[in-house]
Amino acid sequence: MKFASLGSGSKGNATLVKDRNCCLMIDCGFSVRETERRLKRLQVSPAEISAVLVTHEHADHARGVAAFTRKYKTPVYMTAGTRRAINDNVENLHLIASSHEVFHCESFAVTPVAVPHDAREPVQYVLRNERHALGLLTDLGTITPHVLENFSHCDGMLLEANHDSEMLANGPYPPSLKRRVGGDWGHLNNSQARWLLERVCIENIQQLVLGHISEKNNCVSLVRETVSDIAATLPSVHYACQDHGFDWIELS
Repeated sequence: MKFASLGSGSKGNATLVKDRNCCLMIDCGFSVRETERRLKRLQVSPAEISAVLVTHEHADHARGVAAFTRKYKTPVYMTAGTRRAINDNVENLHLIASSHEVFHCESFAVTPVAVPHDAREPVQYVLRNERHALGLLTDLGTITPHVLENFSHCDGMLLEANHDSEMLANGPYPPSLKRRVGGDWGHLNNSQARWLLERVCIENIQQLVLGHISEKNNCVSLVRETVSDIAATLPSVHYACQDHGFDWIELS
């Protein structure tokens, strides 16, 4: 199994997860043209995408979903709440029956995990094939026992470290947006990301990516400093960016 990102941040998100049998795209927060351009950088044809899994309806995750799946006839999976919130014609739609039940996409067993975020029925995902488990965890304001349980035994993880609390408090956002981002239904800060890493089975993690890093309320150096001692115990740690995401990372 390997994974890569087309971009990670408030301007657009999309993650690819691939094994020898299929390639899944989790979210499509870019226009079709921009998605095509970023896929080309990763040497992936749009026709290779076996399915699109949507986490929630916010534009930075779902902006291109309807248009991309219409153009390429790609199956798309999302919760019923997300479908009701997306104001566009979504074709080839498969509704996730429950945000607590495993479903299958080709060779992947997909576990949707309900998360606290200010969307209609948001989920994140743990993907498993015959060898590995990969957890994708962004866009949540609180780490619940349910989240910890589902993300505790991953071989790879993309984890949100969205903001530094002090930078957010002193930054340019209006008070209402600061409360939203920093609240229980917003985004994880650096310290929360560290807190989660302290409580999962860290010895299982081969590849860790810290992502969805705010360009206005955070910086990679602060994220790196916050998790430095934990990162030192891991085989490989990466930091995703908005413009380029990250290139292919393989779980061995």
